[in-house]
Amino acid sequence: MKSVLKTDRISLAALAFAALAAGAGLPATSATAGECPADQITEDGMKPGPMMPKGVTDSVIKSIDLSSKGEAWKGSMLRMRKLVVQPGGVVPWHSHEMRPANILIISGSITEYSSTCKVPILHMKGEVTAEFGHLSHWWKNNGKAPAVLYSSDILSPEMHNDDAAM
Repeated sequence: MKSVLKTDRISLAALAFAALAAGAGLPATSATAGECPADQITEDGMKPGPMMPKGVTDSVIKSIDLSSKGEAWKGSMLRMRKLVVQPGGVVPWHSHEMRPANILIISGSITEYSSTCKVPILHMKGEVTAEFGHLSHWWKNNGKAPAVLYSSDILSPEMHNDDAAM
């Protein structure tokens, strides 16, 4: 039951994100995000990076309390945010162990430094990346233009007041 619930939560986030992509005028099958090269995948990739945000604005667009979906969802929230990361800006090191998310890159580009990859991963405009499971990472805008990202994630009750949950 627990693994089915976890899959249902991830599916709900993916469905919400597909709706966002459609509303943004992007095809539901938008480009696959930059991925870690197969020969660079590891369980001990990039080490923790910056712990504080820099040059990033994070605006919650809408949140939905999922409690009405049953006891297993009590206190969980489906949240959609817009992040604008200025050139040189950083989204600090964070984990997705308890918070699945999908990220859509609307404009610009951004580089991910992941615990599951030995090399940085470049994400470009129009790409979507899924973040879940045993993953910790940080992001940096190494470009010359702001990177605009839309994030859809599920917050467990413990994370509602976690300002570090980027």
